Amino acid sequence: QAQLVESGGGLVQPGGSLRLSCAASGSIFAIYAAGWYRQAPGKQRELVAAITSDSSTQYADSVKGRFTISRDNAKNTVYLQMNSLKPEDTAVYYCYSKIQNWNMTTSDYWGQGTQVTVSS
Repeated sequence: QAQLVESGGGLVQPGGSLRLSCAASGSIFAIYAAGWYRQAPGKQRELVAAITSDSSTQYADSVKGRFTISRDNAKNTVYLQMNSLKPEDTAVYYCYSKIQNWNMTTSDYWGQGTQVTVSS
């Protein structure tokens, strides 16, 4: 089994920046696709950004040019740099990773979520 632990959320003013981190630990042979979703109150969870094992990326249209996803394979960590934050970015952010364990089982894992609030 593996675990994902997120950090970096908080309260920020409009136009500010935050950097989210998602660290994987446990039984990890390889991490394939990874990414970030978010869910605002009363809304469905939506994909924010994703990154493949070869670091190809994709973004939701609403965050293109403002958010950057990256990964550090040596640290088993995925990051989301969020700049020019807007009130509509307020949500709980969840990371996910597709991880192959040492027993060669591949599963999707989710973090516990971290709150991002953009408000003046």
